[in-house]
Amino acid sequence: MKIYLVGGSIRDQLLGLPVKDHDWVVVGSSPEELLSKGYEAVGKKFPIFIHPQSHEEYALARTEHKIAPGYHGFIVKTASDITLEEDLLRRDLTINAIAQSVDGHIVDPFNGQKDIEDKVLRHVSPAFVEDPVRILRIARFAARFRFKIAGETKNLIKKIIISDELKYLVAERVWKELKKALTSKKPSLFFTTLREIGALNDLFPDIDRLFGVKQIAKWHPEIDTGIHAMMAIDQAALLTEDIMVRFATLCHDLGKGTTHIDMIPNHLGHEERSVHITEKLCKNLCVPNSFKSLALKVAKYHTHTHLLFEMRSETILNVIEALDAFRRPKILDLYLLAVEADFKGRIGYENTPMPEIAAFKSCFNEVYLITAKPFITDGLRGSEIAIAMHNQRIIVLNKIIMRWKAIKDNH
Repeated sequence: MKIYLVGGSIRDQLLGLPVKDHDWVVVGSSPEELLSKGYEAVGKKFPIFIHPQSHEEYALARTEHKIAPGYHGFIVKTASDITLEEDLLRRDLTINAIAQSVDGHIVDPFNGQKDIEDKVLRHVSPAFVEDPVRILRIARFAARFRFKIAGETKNLIKKIIISDELKYLVAERVWKELKKALTSKKPSLFFTTLREIGALNDLFPDIDRLFGVKQIAKWHPEIDTGIHAMMAIDQAALLTEDIMVRFATLCHDLGKGTTHIDMIPNHLGHEERSVHITEKLCKNLCVPNSFKSLALKVAKYHTHTHLLFEMRSETILNVIEALDAFRRPKILDLYLLAVEADFKGRIGYENTPMPEIAAFKSCFNEVYLITAKPFITDGLRGSEIAIAMHNQRIIVLNKIIMRWKAIKDNH
């Protein structure tokens, strides 16, 4: 029995990156032997074992072959005579097909170290085409490592696209890869890579549709809506590590992709269209409700903050209530981060301060302090309390907005 550290942990180690998880493969063993040594068996599709002390996962060396085109499953074979090289052969990219023995010896049958040095993403074998999710993975690695895709691998990707295999992708797998891509420092590279290899329209048509759609140059010097969307999510990545904010930023202008050609470059009503498209996107990808909720709020109300100093106090209060900020104050911070990313995601605005953000926070903080207690003390009951609180909040908002307008005018 021989044990090797494999995959991403070796790749990250060679790249000088922190190694978060260790993946181990066991060659020349059997389930019975591992169980006899105290390992705990888990996993239904193929044998995975938990080490009795480290609690890390150990997998028996295996081979995989897709059942047939259009099917999600794979035929998995584990046997004591399967070699390390056969196990590495089933992996997607050469940079992920490197192993290290317990004494530190590197096993690299597919020249993954050379591809790391050259910053190239290259498939291990023609079996790359058997799993269409690998298109998402390769785009994610391109975004994370800033690596280019080898020409021969691009040719295989074209085969996957032509074969219509992408339509068989399980929604949960697409969402899993998208979520990981959004954690990168420059998530736009995930989408631009997919667009470059011709897969964006198949995988994320609502995002692909944004490219080439014009906006008013006065407000959007970059003009192209797709470019703005990419700049905005990169700004979101600079502002926060919260991927809910990054996802909401990605979705905020989806409605501009469906603006009638006679209306362009104006996009009147794009907020409501963005809401409907985001609803559909979240349903198709099985997006968690927490992500969906924030994305819908940002899609519907992002322009309100841009226009804060032009809005009536009644409207500002309506937005605060619609965001559910009185009950969940944290949601306001997430919303404003997405709005700021939208604002800064434009050519020339990357380092421009947005006073509306601070003003909106000031509005909320002061009206949040208005509670029912003094009105109850004054003898008000039932709906009278709600009306009194509402009116008091409007009075406070009027004063705050006047104060902020004066500050803005002086600058």
